[in-house]
Amino acid sequence: MFVDVVEKSRSGVREEALPARPQPPSPAPRQGWLDALRGMAALVVVFEHSLDALFPEVRAGAGQWFNFGHYGVLVFFLVSGYVVPVSLERRGSVGGFWINRVFRLYPLWFVAAAAGTVFGVQGVYTALPDQLADNPGISALAHLTMLQDLLQVVSVVNVFWTLSYEMVFYLLVTAMFAAGARRAGTTGMLAFAAAALTVGGLLPAGALSRGAGTAQVVVVTAVVLLAAAASLACRGRLRACGTAAAAVLALVLLGVNSRIGAWQSLAILATMFAGTVLHRLDRGQLRWKKSGWALVCVPVASIGAAWAFGPGWGMPDDQALAFTRGWSTAVAAAWATFLAARLLRHRPMPRALVWLGLISYSVYLLHPLAVQVLRRLTTDPGRFSLPERLGMAVLLLAVVLACSALTYRAVERPAQSLGRRLSRRAGSRTLTTETLTTGPAGVRPPGRPPLRRRPRPWPSPAAVRPGRSTRPPG
Repeated sequence: MFVDVVEKSRSGVREEALPARPQPPSPAPRQGWLDALRGMAALVVVFEHSLDALFPEVRAGAGQWFNFGHYGVLVFFLVSGYVVPVSLERRGSVGGFWINRVFRLYPLWFVAAAAGTVFGVQGVYTALPDQLADNPGISALAHLTMLQDLLQVVSVVNVFWTLSYEMVFYLLVTAMFAAGARRAGTTGMLAFAAAALTVGGLLPAGALSRGAGTAQVVVVTAVVLLAAAASLACRGRLRACGTAAAAVLALVLLGVNSRIGAWQSLAILATMFAGTVLHRLDRGQLRWKKSGWALVCVPVASIGAAWAFGPGWGMPDDQALAFTRGWSTAVAAAWATFLAARLLRHRPMPRALVWLGLISYSVYLLHPLAVQVLRRLTTDPGRFSLPERLGMAVLLLAVVLACSALTYRAVERPAQSLGRRLSRRAGSRTLTTETLTTGPAGVRPPGRPPLRRRPRPWPSPAAVRPGRSTRPPG
């Protein structure tokens, strides 16, 4: 809304439009079906990591045909792709978006990383990996970027590897937003899917770190990300260059320095961009006839790449076959689950699953620590009966949920509230600066010559109604 200020003078009328203080967009309401998906995916990942400690027979049987862990994280990736880019566009502020992301991810991440380090030093189940113990500075720097899985640095908590791909997605989305390509999700989805199926098996895993050295790659990555973060305080071309440099670095690491192999990394990014395309289709921003068919390419390419290239690291033939089958069925099941939940998105979801979705990040990061304690206590699951192991599974879940609820209330929720307040301030400053710099449509911004109108000719005495003065004002 704008306030028109009209100044009258002898020569005519001068009009200026002064912008009212812009308001940042209000937070979008939570979507229960997405929270339910997060909660379900978190439970599946917990189940996957408890198999060796409690149910090795499930690993030996169903695990040969279905990978529960891949299924859970692929659902997470689809959800992230569905909501993250739209969150950035709704805010309209790159700085506000990153403030929100930092306060969303890092506070609890620090808690989990510190606990994982203590567990490793104390040898609760396994000792701290040699790479982390021998090079603590480089390892810590790699973890702070959240790209450690693409820097050939072992994660201090095993589930941290997925955050590296989340971070790559954030960097790419930010660069696209800064460059004005805000709705290029279909192109990105098809590009990553095609690359996974064609050249994904030809790109060498970890080649950059082997050639240049892990420490050097970590330092260069940290410097580029710091420069990109500094560019967010700038505007125009400088910001676009900073975000583009970070995106190019992320693509290079994704292609030639991934721990899990290039084809799987590319398939993960294609899956996340597919989530974005689904959201745009639901909002009517894309047409099903033009973009809907392209969605089929992502699971087809992901499964085809697995059968064409196999795992990205050395495995015996029987394990490689189990990996390929498990990945393929997990991809199909993750897509089926997401699409089924999407069809039910207008219906109320079970409150338990929605609540699990709220604390799913805590569940995801903290459960490996509880599993370590469990594996220390149950070194030989065969000596426990099935009812005893089921009881331990219930106890494990209760401990994980209790700790997650506590960290959500004590760490996540306060940090998210602070991040929202700071991001709103950043968004308000961005909107105010843009309005004063460019001005809205039809309004001349300050600093330009005011718009002057020609004086309106006064009517002749014959055209004036009786009783009305013909004398000009002044």
